[in-house]
Amino acid sequence: MREFQADGRTINAYVAEPTRGSGPGVLVLHAWWGLTQPFRHVCDQLAKAGFVAIAPDLYHGKTAATVEEAEALVDALNQEKERVRGDIAGAVQVLRQYGATPPTGGRGKLAVVGFSLGGAYALDLSVKETEEIAAVVTFYCAYTGLDYSKSSAAYLCHFAENDPFDPPESFAEMEQEIQAAGRPVICYTYPGTTHWFFEENRPEYDAQAARVAWERTIEFLHERLE
Repeated sequence: MREFQADGRTINAYVAEPTRGSGPGVLVLHAWWGLTQPFRHVCDQLAKAGFVAIAPDLYHGKTAATVEEAEALVDALNQEKERVRGDIAGAVQVLRQYGATPPTGGRGKLAVVGFSLGGAYALDLSVKETEEIAAVVTFYCAYTGLDYSKSSAAYLCHFAENDPFDPPESFAEMEQEIQAAGRPVICYTYPGTTHWFFEENRPEYDAQAARVAWERTIEFLHERLE
């Protein structure tokens, strides 16, 4: 974990860089558990694939091990959404400081990868920071009612087949909204999976689905950022 200053605020984040020291930038937004090992590992894997990855700690050091603990953290977070958005915007600035631009040069745009809670903030970011975000990847997250016509991003969405938090109808509705806004969107539903299927420390983890989803994610990011 490292500490950064951006817009007068302190940003605590996990950063992983490729061996060449620079590359396209990817913001990673954690699920409601907090910035736990699976999300730091995502940053490490992104760095191995040639990206500069940063995961801001939206809970400022707190993590949850149970659903009840996570719900309490989310309830607290919902009382300070503007602070959270500020932390995310600060993390984007930090990516810029790391020279996170495409190898072809120029300012370039960034990508954001979000999981559940983090996926909602990723989708929100794509319609608020349209000059920054070129690609959005979400895992088990549906966010309907956003004005996706403001976005300039492409979307890749990974859904669980048996998700107790979001019914298939909400996934279909979000996909239709993005399509109606004229933005590119690709959606995959993974048979037999449930929420958190990507997180290897969870009992819901599905190794095969996680592997395929990750391969698709890396291919998508390379296509959109390089």
